[in-house]
Amino acid sequence: MGTAIDYVREELRLLRVQVKLSQDDFGRGIGYSGSHVSSVETGGRPPTKEYMFAVDRAHDPAFDPQAGEGRFTRMLRELSKLEQTPSWLREWIELERDATLLRWYEPAFLPGLLQTEAYARGMMNNGLLLPDEIDQRVASRLDRQPVLTRDAPVPLVAVIDVMVLRRQVDGRPEIMREQLEHLVKMSELLHVQILVVPEDAGIYPGLQGGFILATAGDGSVVGHLDHQVRAQVVSQTDDLVTLQRTWEAVRGEALPRRQSLELIKEVAQTWT
Repeated sequence: MGTAIDYVREELRLLRVQVKLSQDDFGRGIGYSGSHVSSVETGGRPPTKEYMFAVDRAHDPAFDPQAGEGRFTRMLRELSKLEQTPSWLREWIELERDATLLRWYEPAFLPGLLQTEAYARGMMNNGLLLPDEIDQRVASRLDRQPVLTRDAPVPLVAVIDVMVLRRQVDGRPEIMREQLEHLVKMSELLHVQILVVPEDAGIYPGLQGGFILATAGDGSVVGHLDHQVRAQVVSQTDDLVTLQRTWEAVRGEALPRRQSLELIKEVAQTWT
């Protein structure tokens, strides 16, 4: 199986074939030698940002010179993000993107697909990550969120513990006010349900850790667990049975959709 960079190289080669140019002629048009073009296509040289810019400027009709981006520069940017993403997360992102249903339980913080940028950044600003690492992780998290707002969105049922709504982030109350207002907005989408487990539920199954269940188009289910050291994709039958039983338990403790929304609005007013 080819890698993502192999795909990009092949797309570059197919473009050259499509415009019916030899490697020498293609290179001349973008300011590179034919041998350089050959080396990029065969894997001897990396397709740099400058190279992709030159290709887009010469061959992409939709190239935006002010933004400095076209088809291949965007492709390179996305590839760079992918290479910085852990392999287990790449697998999960694909499962998440193709799911027909996501069921997400969180006892400690809001699901990533529902986080504002300020909330995500504040949550990661814990002294354990460098600024560049925070930027990369926040960008990666926000890049996943369009699965809820695209033309064919993924349905989401999120169950959160009420303390998630009351836990301050980065010492800034305004972050939580904005975040809860965003939750209210997201809950207005027909395919998004946000359910809250109230305080009087006491100790209930699930408090030991959050998880996600993704249902695929064929009806199969895959889980996702996030721990202190690493996260993992769960596909073993016994583990999935346990997670689905836990899901039914936590959902059974949650308030109905309308009551959950009212509670979110009520708590939002306390963040002033």
